[in-house]
Amino acid sequence: MAKRKRGIFGWIWFVTWRFLLFLTLFLLLLRFVPLSTTSFMLQSSYPVTQHWISIDKLPAQMAMAVVASEDQRFPEHFGLDFTAISKALNQYQYDDGLRGASTITQQTAKNLFLWPGRSFVRKGLEAGLAVSLEVIWGKKRILEVYLNVAEFGKGIYGVEAACQHYFQKSARHLTPEEGARLAVLLPSPRTRDPHNLTPYLRQRVVWVEQQMQQLGTGYLNPILDN
Repeated sequence: MAKRKRGIFGWIWFVTWRFLLFLTLFLLLLRFVPLSTTSFMLQSSYPVTQHWISIDKLPAQMAMAVVASEDQRFPEHFGLDFTAISKALNQYQYDDGLRGASTITQQTAKNLFLWPGRSFVRKGLEAGLAVSLEVIWGKKRILEVYLNVAEFGKGIYGVEAACQHYFQKSARHLTPEEGARLAVLLPSPRTRDPHNLTPYLRQRVVWVEQQMQQLGTGYLNPILDN
């Protein structure tokens, strides 16, 4: 019996380290190539439009708008925001709904490899992948990929496709106000339009712009200048 258990644990260990090795090599490859599809794109019920653009060609205001709106501690955390996680767990105890707490790194991992929905299983996988991305990719690559794979409308993925669709121009020429308008689409991109925002979302745009100013133009320089 003891020998059989050792054999089972040995097999589990062998499979685990082989999987981790494959994942590491796969993420290393993805660190250097433009990504033309993701798990979420493959699951989309709409025709997919995406145009990859290097983060070095984007105005810093676009990255600032997303960070100000979605994850202001992005430069500081290591993929997981434990303060936000604690708040989400407390909320879960009261209304039986698991929501929020996702960093930009977690959202990138989810978009690339996982599926929509809320569950502890998916959150666990998302957290593990997020830490792996932080180790293997670094902040600049994570932000670049996120800006290129996040959904900004029905089948519209990435800021370049979003700018061409909504503003008829490249993201290279995006203004800070337009960046803030795109940023407020992210929680519910299929039901929001930057040209037809509700009063709440117009206030949200103003708030995002204020947060961008408060964080300062150099807030992301340590990341973007790498």
